[in-house]
Amino acid sequence: MKKHFYLVINENAGSGTGKKAAQKIINQLQTVAIDHTVFYTEYAGHEEVIVQELVEHTLLPWSDDLDIEVFPLLVVLGGDGTLHSVMNALQAFDPNIPLGYIPCGSGNDFARGAGISRQTEKAFVQLLKAERPQELQVITYNESIQEEQGIAGNNVGIGLDAAIVNAANESASKHALNRFNLGSLSYIFSILKVLFTQKGFPVRVEVNGQDLEFDRAFLCTVTNHPYFGGGVAIAPVADPRKPVLDFVLVERVNLFKIFWLIILLIQKKHMKSKYFHHFQSSKLRIVSTVPEYIHADGEILGKRGTDFSFATEPRLFWF
Repeated sequence: MKKHFYLVINENAGSGTGKKAAQKIINQLQTVAIDHTVFYTEYAGHEEVIVQELVEHTLLPWSDDLDIEVFPLLVVLGGDGTLHSVMNALQAFDPNIPLGYIPCGSGNDFARGAGISRQTEKAFVQLLKAERPQELQVITYNESIQEEQGIAGNNVGIGLDAAIVNAANESASKHALNRFNLGSLSYIFSILKVLFTQKGFPVRVEVNGQDLEFDRAFLCTVTNHPYFGGGVAIAPVADPRKPVLDFVLVERVNLFKIFWLIILLIQKKHMKSKYFHHFQSSKLRIVSTVPEYIHADGEILGKRGTDFSFATEPRLFWF
């Protein structure tokens, strides 16, 4: 079956990596004479508008019994944030509409977890060779206080990691550093700043029939694959092909112990620490009464108290 590629491109992803990657892909599509239509995002949230219009007029759900000559395939070129927006735009429609992805961001944790090459040309070859989509699990979340629902491909974080993302986004140096492809330095500065200022906060966790309370949570992350923060294996045993949530909670300790935990994390020995708690479950609830920053796939959802319920659901990805 032939395919017509509908490319949704965020040229600003990865401090301009998206623009370079898009040109490579378009050149290769022209070389191999594959039909394609290109859409460039022009403002924050534009990808959602593009996808909704494509769903209404062009895209089709996948079936092994499809009897058509050309299948319309949606392909996203961007970072994890762009992918997050597209997945949520598709959420209200048929879950059998497959999604292709060529990672162009700075972190690309979804690609790491899913097994998609982070090299543009290799990811493109994976798309071309695939004859049918693969099923991966994504995180579904329902926040009852704000009555907010959504899905995440990487993770949802409360506390430290969300505060770091927020600090990096608000950094006065970020824009200047991005101009010289040094945006990661802004992220490093933000990590150092937040490590010294982030306080412990109380949370209640309902998991596997247990009702647990932690007085000094520092980092709370719900994930369905191993990575966060651009390749840090926070939950090494997580698998996006299984309908299981991995929940990680790290307690607030003194700075010496924090840096020791970071060393253990780099060595992938952190799960042995008594300050590191790991749970696996098909469902999960987290209640935090103290306002903390929250993110989903690196997109800040605000700073507030929360009552989150998490589960998983299958989605089709083409790679």
